[in-house]
Amino acid sequence: MAEANKPVALVVGASRGIGRQVALDLARNGYSVIVAAKSTSNASNVVPFPPDPNSPQSTISTVEREIREAGGEATAIRVDTRDFDSIVSMITKTVDVYHRLDVVVYNSGAIWWASVEDTPMKRFQLMQKINPEGLYGTVQAALPYFKCNNWHGRIVVVSPPIYSRFFRGKTAYAMGKVGMSVLTKGLAMDFVRQDHLDMAITSIWPATAIESAATQNTGDSLSLAKELRKPSIFSDAILAILHAPAAEVNGVLGLDEDFLRKYGGITDFSKYSVVQGAIPRRMMPATFPVLEVPEQDDEGRRMDSAQSHPSKL
Repeated sequence: MAEANKPVALVVGASRGIGRQVALDLARNGYSVIVAAKSTSNASNVVPFPPDPNSPQSTISTVEREIREAGGEATAIRVDTRDFDSIVSMITKTVDVYHRLDVVVYNSGAIWWASVEDTPMKRFQLMQKINPEGLYGTVQAALPYFKCNNWHGRIVVVSPPIYSRFFRGKTAYAMGKVGMSVLTKGLAMDFVRQDHLDMAITSIWPATAIESAATQNTGDSLSLAKELRKPSIFSDAILAILHAPAAEVNGVLGLDEDFLRKYGGITDFSKYSVVQGAIPRRMMPATFPVLEVPEQDDEGRRMDSAQSHPSKL
């Protein structure tokens, strides 16, 4: 039976890799966790157990079993983030099981790094469905439950800071991921304008490459491994975000190690290196463009289409 006083975290895209690690570590830190993704299995028949966390054998079913066998509380819920009805069902089931929702982590994602010429339309559409549209649908479906919680809650999005180099060589992918970061910035402004000061939405991105199925399938394994960090750096950074004051992280587009420096007091990241003693190359810039302008607070005549033209869709 779910514990009534435990905060509830929904991790979307939690079947393997970073999402799995986030789900495990949230459970270890006192959260009841909804483990959500597409892949399911009969976890009781998986041998060896736990499976390779970056393999297809790792599913929401095995992650749920891992958490429960470690003494945590978890429920696996299948979701297809391309389908808004499936997203709504996921949120509804979460609240049916735990009667509350405190944290949403959106880690679900599709990746394709190539030129525009070499990115087929169907591949582009798939990324937009899963990345910005899936995030938007999840946020839309979750907001009424945050409202029921008197606007106390957190949303964490896996999306990057906005800077032009990110677009190079992966324009289609960047369009969706940057769109997710725009949602973070815009919804953060909504929270402030609407006086929901105990709400925060934050974007997080890795400073270095992180061990995953994608990195396992690239190049020479040993030389690549020296450039990788463990996914636990990401889960630790998300925990640091959740412990930080809402006002300080609302609307922030930041990096895992920078969140850990500021809110976790960590300056030595060696424990996160996949290869002991290796120093993975930081792939992100040292600084990012400032997006705010001097006239930031000047809205002019405020427009609200929801009030003046109620949707007929």
